[in-house]
Amino acid sequence: MTDHAKYLEAYDDQLRTDAETPSAIRVDRLDTLRLVTFAGGRGFVTYRNLGSVDDVGIATLVGRALDHFRKDPTIAGIEWKSRGHDHAPGLHEALLANEFLPDEPESIMIGALEGLCADVPTPDGVGLRRITSDSDVRIMSEMVEQAFGNPSNTRLADALINRLARNDGMELWVAETDGRMVGAGRLEPVPDTDFVGIWGGSTLRAYRGRGIYRALTAARARSALAVGKKLVHSDSTEYSRPILERSGLLKVSTTTPYYWSR
Repeated sequence: MTDHAKYLEAYDDQLRTDAETPSAIRVDRLDTLRLVTFAGGRGFVTYRNLGSVDDVGIATLVGRALDHFRKDPTIAGIEWKSRGHDHAPGLHEALLANEFLPDEPESIMIGALEGLCADVPTPDGVGLRRITSDSDVRIMSEMVEQAFGNPSNTRLADALINRLARNDGMELWVAETDGRMVGAGRLEPVPDTDFVGIWGGSTLRAYRGRGIYRALTAARARSALAVGKKLVHSDSTEYSRPILERSGLLKVSTTTPYYWSR
């Protein structure tokens, strides 16, 4: 079996379970679907696979999942997480028909953690640290929204502060230079698996191309190795994918999120 095949099998078997959503406050089952409720009024749909259903069956599942979340007035939006290697006839069309809008596809990257740490210097004048205080989380969250070109809001900070209070293993790391936070990323050890997830990597536009993203990634990888993890996974944009590939990670599939708003 090739590394690509082994990594994809490990991804499907180890990560497409309850391990995918450790911060869920509720999980309901609908046939093959996991309907997840997060703090802050966020709904999330995921699954190990969709089985052998045809396009009519998938359209029915999408409608029933949406009905489930619509009945909860606290749910303001839903993400449906699709994967490119799934057998899912008619899924795109069914989601569009139910007012879900696709975001940009991302690459599912998997590899050995050691590759992220090898020969990665911290750029001159840049400091890396793990943050835990509410004030640091709020500063980081505002910077992340700016880096992604999103309007400023408190939802991200509130959700992360809630996660830290639950002590579920998540770590937040930042890069600082010129007296300000300029980069950030999240580390998500996945309980009872070989994996750790690296998420939310972002660098302010004016500071890109200096090795900050890679240094932040290496810091998180070293922290994961220290607690016995072996493999890393990440959903990567076209900005971060080449950086991870240079560290030995492989693109095993793609994922496209679809969003519905009340």
